[in-house]
Amino acid sequence: MTATATRPRKRSLKNIGRAPQDTRGSWHTYLGLAAFLALSAFPLYWMFVIATSDDEAVSQIPPSVVPGDQLMENLHEVFTMQQVYFAASLINSFIVSAAVTASTLFFCSMAGFAFAKLRFPGRDKLMIVVILTLTIPNQLGIVALYILMGKFGWNGTLVSVIVPFLVSAFGVFYMRQFIMQAVPDELVESARMDGALTMRVYWSIVLPAIRPALAVLGLLTFVATWNEFQWPLIQLNGTPFPTSMVALSDLASGNYVIYRRVLAGAFVATVPLLVLLLLGGRQIVRGIMEGAVKS
Repeated sequence: MTATATRPRKRSLKNIGRAPQDTRGSWHTYLGLAAFLALSAFPLYWMFVIATSDDEAVSQIPPSVVPGDQLMENLHEVFTMQQVYFAASLINSFIVSAAVTASTLFFCSMAGFAFAKLRFPGRDKLMIVVILTLTIPNQLGIVALYILMGKFGWNGTLVSVIVPFLVSAFGVFYMRQFIMQAVPDELVESARMDGALTMRVYWSIVLPAIRPALAVLGLLTFVATWNEFQWPLIQLNGTPFPTSMVALSDLASGNYVIYRRVLAGAFVATVPLLVLLLLGGRQIVRGIMEGAVKS
């Protein structure tokens, strides 16, 4: 009785290193992504349409989808209103957002480095406290924060809008997780053996390794601070130079709201964020992907 031996199937050298299947999306995928993008961008486009139109375009049925030719006139009304100093409000928003972003990047990266690579008593318990603060709504501390700002004499000033947000729990947690993955312990120990102090390790080793994460955190912080409305409204409402979001609420106040004027101001306040996201969008994707693939 003869047994037939099964020969192993030969693998072609052409298939080595190739993906087992085609990973390109079908036309259904691209069509769905295009539809989702169009639906997401339509509110911004319609805001631009109303900002360039007259009062009749707001109540027009069906809604107008073609931009008008009155953008400059509407912007002139926004920037020349006596009740709202919109140009100064944009400058204040930039000052607050830039100060909060710079402070958040500095303090959160230092705190993240301490929690990730330094050994001190109660480190893990303190990290748990930081994480638990993320579960507390900001509205619960508004009254106490307002009283505290009043004790310092900061109510009604930009300082009261900047100081409470100099550091964030999310930023500390995010930087800690990224530093744990991006900076090996051996690299830190070798630097210490060469005589580098803690600040030297942070400045020369940690910061260059976490630049993508800093870009992500900086963009998210700047956008969130620019769009902050509740706390600036409490602190700066009634002052001649509030932030841009408070100025927009002043534009929308009154018995009769002129929507073309409000949306023209909203368009101007949105342009800096769009430019920032377009310039730094690749950094956001890069930072997220690097944090996801590192082990």
